[in-house]
Amino acid sequence: MTAQLETDTTVIKALRKLRMPATQRNRELGLLVFALIITTAAVVLVQLGARGEIDPTFLTYCGGLAVLSLALHIVNRFCARDADPFVVPIGTLLTGLGIAMIYRLDIADEVSGWSSLGLRQLAWATLAVLGAIVVVIFLRNYRVLFRYTYLFGVGGILLLLLPFVPGLGVEAGADVWVSIGGVFSFQPGELAKICLAIFFAGYLVRTREALTSVGTKFLGITWPKARQLGPLLVIWAISMGIIVLQRDLGTGILIFGMFVATLYVATGKTSWVIIGVVLAVSGALAAARVLPYVGARFDNWLDAFNPAYVNGSSYQLVSGIFGLAHGGLIGTGWGLGRPDLTPLAHNDYILPSLGEELGLVGVFAVLALYMVFVSRGIRVGIAGQDDFGKLLATGLSFTLALQVFIMVGGVTRLIPLTGLTMPFLAAGGSSLIANFLIIAILLRISDAVRSRPRVVIG
Repeated sequence: MTAQLETDTTVIKALRKLRMPATQRNRELGLLVFALIITTAAVVLVQLGARGEIDPTFLTYCGGLAVLSLALHIVNRFCARDADPFVVPIGTLLTGLGIAMIYRLDIADEVSGWSSLGLRQLAWATLAVLGAIVVVIFLRNYRVLFRYTYLFGVGGILLLLLPFVPGLGVEAGADVWVSIGGVFSFQPGELAKICLAIFFAGYLVRTREALTSVGTKFLGITWPKARQLGPLLVIWAISMGIIVLQRDLGTGILIFGMFVATLYVATGKTSWVIIGVVLAVSGALAAARVLPYVGARFDNWLDAFNPAYVNGSSYQLVSGIFGLAHGGLIGTGWGLGRPDLTPLAHNDYILPSLGEELGLVGVFAVLALYMVFVSRGIRVGIAGQDDFGKLLATGLSFTLALQVFIMVGGVTRLIPLTGLTMPFLAAGGSSLIANFLIIAILLRISDAVRSRPRVVIG
């Protein structure tokens, strides 16, 4: 009887492995093809709207990226058969829309060849997808990252310090860029956030019991003991150091927010969130009073339309707002607006650029894509088999969500503008590579979850 039950169980598992992965991968393939069709249509419409003719050369380059995206899908079929089917198509679609808009801005600026940011973004996207393929192939078990928790922590800190190394740092406003040989430049902070996410997840798995011990109860909330505030205060001090020394408000807020979110998931205590928000707000207000560049951003935010600022420091913010207003509900159409009038429209202000030509409907569609991406990542984390995978998936997903909120809030004047980039959309290789590495890690975690599920995942 026992032998028969074991045989039946083996057969059921074998049938499940034959059916379910095929269903997930077929769903991924369908969504990926749909994403590639939309991307191609966007590039064609940009060419017709801005040039009045189709340029087959750039479309050929885009075709090469499409082939690589399909290659990532094929790798998933063999190496991550049970992985989430949504993250790759969404990442591909957002990247494609970003490339189309950057290419549209290149046309407006009459830039072509390797000098064009659109062609460079295609090259960076190629490297990003290749990086994701490498991670999916060789990171067979994401739990191996847990062994190197503190090594990733040290690596993250060293990456943040790279811009201060003589001969590597680049003078470009905030000290966040590193240049190698004067030819290759990148933002080490983008990779640092992944290293720190791994460190936070591993560290909190090891120390969660100490952080969840009973503390003082006040106003219906259990507050941690004073000695338990040490890790939070250390990360807060590091974040403030980034804001002060690197003059990078966005990265400081992002890293601290990622730690608070991971800490909340690890402990389940609302008090940590409240304390984290209080520390973040107090730090930002103190920085606004002490640091001139932070104070200027608060002034531009609070009084953006002041004539004293409009022609100077707040011109970019006001120009982006007028661009969104010009787009209205349905936009001017691809290639028919004037997003190039806004400074750094390809980077900091790529969302207003899309909003001008795609309208409010297009902006909502883009935000919906981010929402689905983040929800899938958090869903993977909630269903995780082990605490490390749960914290890592949730931390990475929340980091991307927080980055989107900070950028959207900044360009719409909901909050002060920071120096972050819009994930997948904005021009910049280091950000794009980091985001595709996040996709690869989520694929690996979701594959492990579905291979031995603890709860049912749709």
